Order: sequence, then C-alpha cells, then structure tokens
Amino acid sequence: MSSWLGTGALVGERVTLRPFTVDDADALAQVVADPDRFRWTSGVPIDVDAARAWIDTALADPEHRVAYAVVDNTDGTLVGSTSFYDIDATSRATAIGYTFYAERVQGTTVNPTAKFLLMRHAFEDCGAVRIVWHTHAENAQSRSAIAKLGAQFEGLLRKHRRFGDGWRTTAQYAMTDDDWPEAKAHLVDRIS
Repeated sequence: MSSWLGTGALVGERVTLRPFTVDDADALAQVVADPDRFRWTSGVPIDVDAARAWIDTALADPEHRVAYAVVDNTDGTLVGSTSFYDIDATSRATAIGYTFYAERVQGTTVNPTAKFLLMRHAFEDCGAVRIVWHTHAENAQSRSAIAKLGAQFEGLLRKHRRFGDGWRTTAQYAMTDDDWPEAKAHLVDRIS
C-alpha cells in the first residue's frame, strides 16, 4: 500500500527530493563526515552497511513513512535525507523528520528549500491540515531550524523516544494549514 502523500519526486530550484532506492547506500554513507555533529540524531548511517540498513528501514512501511534522498541540483550529489513519517491520512496529518545533511550544505538554502517542497506538497497538493516536527530537546541547531520554518513550539514530550541507553525528551513543533500562507511567503523570501 502507498502513502496518501504519494511517493513522487519533489523538484525545486536548489534541490530535488526523490524517493530513496537501495542503490543510494554508497552515496548516503558519504553524507556524514563527523558523526559527533549528529550526536542528537540516533541512527544516522556512517558506513555502507549502516546506510543499506537505514534505507531498508526507511522503505519498509510506505503507508506511514516516505523517505526522500535530498539531491543538490548544483552538482547532482546526494547531500542528505528527509521524510514524511507518522502519516495519518484520516486526520490529514504527518510529521517531517529523519533529516540530516552533509556539513557542506548546512546553513545554506538546502534545508529550507527541502522543507518548503515537503510542506507545499502536503498542504497544497494533498490537503494536509497539520505537520509536526520532533527533535531532541537539547538539539539547539535543529530547534532553531524548525522555528525558522514558521512552525510553532508546542511543548516538551518527556521520555518520548528511546535514545542510546536512555530516553529522549522531545521538543515538538507544529504548523497547520492556517499557518501555511504566512510561513510559505517567508520561506519563498528565504530561498529566493
């Protein structure tokens, strides 16, 4: 079964989001140069075997997760990942996450463009009413990036997810279809 959000490519000026394939393992394994920079993100693949396993997991449940390879249109290289997950067609809601990028594109227009493509597709093409983001409460870089998208902080979810040998407190952000027009205008300014 496929997702209510579909699985087609989303193309922007700077990046293309396309569904992962098993053939992406070698390129995905090259994305993370310094695993310490991703200490707040569990499961980021750092070698080919881990990348294969990551892709297999990402593709295992297409009704509830659609995983995209983020391709930099300037040189055609795979520079990261992002996904729709916790997809709920009945409530027309989803989360965006499983996002990580090569260091060379962090702080550029890659992330805001990728998120713009996802949000525009969900809200405008698919009729979504709510998108959620989850991140480790202590991941200041991720929290800042999510807030810059126009998402509103909704609170902390204590012991929300397993993390290493313990539990993660998750910072939750969300945007509704009512918020989208203003956020969209801001993102278009940011990425143009």
